[in-house]
Amino acid sequence: MKEDNVIKNKSKLFALRIIGLYKYLTINKREYILSKQVLRSGTSIGANVEEAQSG
Repeated sequence: MKEDNVIKNKSKLFALRIIGLYKYLTINKREYILSKQVLRSGTSIGANVEEAQSG
């Protein structure tokens, strides 16, 4: 039986929105430096959640 993990689900949805923001910034606004930092920081949340759960 799979348990629902609210934090894991929300962090995944957040990461997907961040990826969409990154694509928008790079394609439409031609912004590369700040958008890459937003991508790295926004998607690292999922890795932190995984690490906290395994600890």
